[in-house]
Amino acid sequence: MSIAYWCILVAALIPYPIAMLAKAKAGYDNHAPREYLAKTDGYRKRANWAQFNAFEAFPAFAAAVIIAQLQHAPQSTIDMLAVAFIAFRILHASFYILDKATLRSTVWALGFSCVIALFVIAGTQ
Repeated sequence: MSIAYWCILVAALIPYPIAMLAKAKAGYDNHAPREYLAKTDGYRKRANWAQFNAFEAFPAFAAAVIIAQLQHAPQSTIDMLAVAFIAFRILHASFYILDKATLRSTVWALGFSCVIALFVIAGTQ
């Protein structure tokens, strides 16, 4: 299995530790987690937002990798873009939690550019 395919798995798993961080507090209500998380503040609220964003970013990334693979784009390029996407998504979550808005937006754009690049290289094959 290619590095890029493993990156799909990693991207699918990224939201879960972020969600655990958002929920890690005495008094967490597992009977109504969304209601509980909506009432959080500070880094927990930002972690919740980061997990949502990670879930939102996943489908386009997974599709881009799979399509690039199916189109027989150069494997080394697919792998490099997939690894870069993962690095940018981890940085994105970190900057989100740390409330570094400009850095967060910058790495979000870089990660999204990896997805676009995957589609572009697939389209040129």
